[in-house]
Amino acid sequence: MSDLGALLRKAREQRGYTLDDIQEYTKIRKRYLDAIETGDYKVLPGSFYVRAFVKTYAETVGLDAEEVLRLYHKELPLPPSVETTNAEPMMKSSRRSVQHNDRWGKVAVTVLMWAFPILIAAVIYIYLNNNKENDTKELNPNLPISTDTSTPSPSASVTPTITPSETVTPSPSTPPVTLTFKEKVGGINYYDVTPGAGHQLKLVVTGEAWIEVRENTKRGKAIFSKSLTEPQTKTFDLTIPLYVNVGRTDHVEFFIDDTTFDDGNASGSTKYIFTPVTEAAQ
Repeated sequence: MSDLGALLRKAREQRGYTLDDIQEYTKIRKRYLDAIETGDYKVLPGSFYVRAFVKTYAETVGLDAEEVLRLYHKELPLPPSVETTNAEPMMKSSRRSVQHNDRWGKVAVTVLMWAFPILIAAVIYIYLNNNKENDTKELNPNLPISTDTSTPSPSASVTPTITPSETVTPSPSTPPVTLTFKEKVGGINYYDVTPGAGHQLKLVVTGEAWIEVRENTKRGKAIFSKSLTEPQTKTFDLTIPLYVNVGRTDHVEFFIDDTTFDDGNASGSTKYIFTPVTEAAQ
């Protein structure tokens, strides 16, 4: 086993991951992962893939990928060299391109020199026209003229308008969320969430853990997929079924709103599907 392979394998085992877990997280074939750990790089499809796979593997097990590549660059196969091409034809083409660009640049400058005064004149015209309309409105308010010559009464009585009090209908209280374990099929724990609207899935991470969240099923659209190394909280709207795959379940607490459940606190990976269900659907 190579020094690089031993480092990656040790980091993987410390996190309780198997090669099957790494294959699922990174989508790299298991036989390639095994070849990286044993240093048998000929099994991989090419030198470019060696570095890419090693970097992805290192990130998944919580290592600094750039530092790993730097320390073990002598152990990895060199990437294919890029052939240099004759630059002389390009220089000739570039000279013609510069002359062409200079000609268009002069035309653009001339257009801007004429357009700028026209733009200023248009702005001044619009400003003066607007001010003229405002002055006309102030000088001609068209106030109504009263022909009533009767003497006004000493005091005018004003009848207050009474606004009826508004009736505020209190909003119905939100019923508490209920988590119901349905079954375990293919290593996936299925939970129903009722009532089926207005909830959030909250994952409280207390240590290093891998988290993957997808829409509907394990092959659905990816929402979040990352290896977390610091304590933090991730929330996801539970409007559709969510597939959740967690490595190091003992470092993650699950909440639906403020409701939690016993997740077994396993040190390995655990998979769930949380489905919002209305009472009528039950």
